[in-house]
Amino acid sequence: MDWKPDRNAKKAIYKQLVEYIEHGIANGTFPPDKPLPSERSLAKELNVNRSTIVAEYDELESNGLIQRNRGSGTMISKDIWGITKKRIPIWNRYIEAGTFLPNLLVTQRIRKEAVEHKLINLASGELSEDLFPMDSLRNITSTRSFIGSLGYDHPQGNSILRETITKHVKIFRKIDTNASSILITSGAQQALHLVVQCLLKPGDAVAIEDPSYSYNLPIFKTAGIKPYYLTVDKDGINPEDLLDLYKKHRIKMIFLNLNPSFQNPTGTLLREKKRKAILDISSEHGIPVVEDDPYSLTSFTGEVVTTLKSMDTHGNVLYISSLSKIVASGLRIGWIIGPKPVIERLSDAKQQIDFGHASFTQWIASDFLESESFHLHIKRLVKELEKRRDQIVTSLNFFLGNRVEFAVPIGGIHIWCKLKKEFNETQLLEESIKKGVIYVPGSTMGSKKGYVRFTFAREDEESINEGIKRFAETLNSL
Repeated sequence: MDWKPDRNAKKAIYKQLVEYIEHGIANGTFPPDKPLPSERSLAKELNVNRSTIVAEYDELESNGLIQRNRGSGTMISKDIWGITKKRIPIWNRYIEAGTFLPNLLVTQRIRKEAVEHKLINLASGELSEDLFPMDSLRNITSTRSFIGSLGYDHPQGNSILRETITKHVKIFRKIDTNASSILITSGAQQALHLVVQCLLKPGDAVAIEDPSYSYNLPIFKTAGIKPYYLTVDKDGINPEDLLDLYKKHRIKMIFLNLNPSFQNPTGTLLREKKRKAILDISSEHGIPVVEDDPYSLTSFTGEVVTTLKSMDTHGNVLYISSLSKIVASGLRIGWIIGPKPVIERLSDAKQQIDFGHASFTQWIASDFLESESFHLHIKRLVKELEKRRDQIVTSLNFFLGNRVEFAVPIGGIHIWCKLKKEFNETQLLEESIKKGVIYVPGSTMGSKKGYVRFTFAREDEESINEGIKRFAETLNSL
């Protein structure tokens, strides 16, 4: 073989080998009737580790280009040149070339493990099924006739649902708006994507919380947005830090994600004085604020949480909320409230993506929000979440004691813990999964080391206690 890898190139040697073999198959250098060099002989000829050749052949095999046959060697796949002389696409290249970035590997791992295995799930930011208002939702679908069309609906979402949300946010969030200023979305996540894709451009600087759910969202990197971080303390972010960021980087947008009410992951509540200061900065410098509010109705103290949007007299706040965290994640009902021209712009983009939201689930959501059952459900939900919050606090204190620090959240579904013992984050997660419990490592949500996030809405009290016990045993074993 005359070809040699370029050891000074940034591309890995096995990747160079993959490309060389691919080209050789295409141009006939490697004929289909003769075996390719063995792993051992090729490694010796190129003076590389055998594991490099194994990785190369693994990728060629996964792409359908070669077949490994025990006893007869590695051959070019007979299927790549069928009778029609057509080849299988090299899908890995397309996967790697796409501009839409994947989630972090650890995030993918957590979601996969949570779905595929019977683990105690202290990671997923959703309610357990026993907290869903199943009887009320079944009643809507079984006793009431569906009113509406099954065709494409209004670009901004069903008009009846938008009117219902107008009344809902007035009563529960103290927000004055109208149906023309609302866009129905597939949960809050789609709302965030639309805002980033439609209202910002590559190179724009934005401010987000640290730690926060948004910290490592690929959507910012995909869009070429530059995030700058605002440290979250026990009372939320510091408005002076926001002002400093604006002066240094000319911040184009402020993302309070997830939200100024029982923030994800810290559970902190942004005090009203700080909210007013943020709105003053926004108004003075013309910086839009994106407020994501999934949890404000889950206050355990009974305190009515004041949303930023309810204090916004100039139209500076884009308000995002959904039913995912307080009713059922599977409904996929979220919404954005903002100035009408902005809503129309986002609506146009949503139409290009999915031609609008499903009319059937919009009907269910509207009926449920209008019913007395919604009020009763929220009361029950808050009571049950508070019991689970109390359980996780008790379990953390019992099993970890002075080895963990945390603030007791007064709403929401998360608790943010600082572990005093130094640990390898990857090893702790892997060993915890083996023990049958999963959670979210702190690094996926912030720049600080030594933290973990537990979610207490996904499991009952018995499972929460067992999950923290297993986590503590894992931590102690490292």
